[in-house]
Amino acid sequence: MSLTAADIAEIARLLDESHFTDLKLETGGLKLRIRREGGSWAPRYHDEEDEIAETPSPAPEPMPLGQEAGAARAGEVDVPAPLLGNFYEAPRPGDPPFVQPGDAVTEETVIGIIEVMKLMNPIRAGVAGTVVALLTPNGSAVEEGQALIRVKVR
Repeated sequence: MSLTAADIAEIARLLDESHFTDLKLETGGLKLRIRREGGSWAPRYHDEEDEIAETPSPAPEPMPLGQEAGAARAGEVDVPAPLLGNFYEAPRPGDPPFVQPGDAVTEETVIGIIEVMKLMNPIRAGVAGTVVALLTPNGSAVEEGQALIRVKVR
């Protein structure tokens, strides 16, 4: 199978119009990976999968034991995972987390990434307020609807 420049441009356009940020296509001898970072397309200069595989990941942090692990208090909401996958709190291993307790968020603030079949999906807060707790350890598998963070709404 071969792709023309027009085919690749059409694939990139379709990906740009979707909610996905990464596409990896392998068929026969053809390998194509298109990735969007920060809302714009960025070239890849090295294989990030190799970088991730070679970087030892820290042990997941234990779930909080205080109020954070229980039900939300009045004026607080839990931001749920919109889909099943692996949750990451930072764009890359070693990068600072998207949000931390005490950070202000808006509806559009990216709070993490959920990876599904090698596609990285940014997860937005969906509410405005202040992060009061991180409820899901970095790198853990999450179910649709599972609480990721807790936000005290404005």
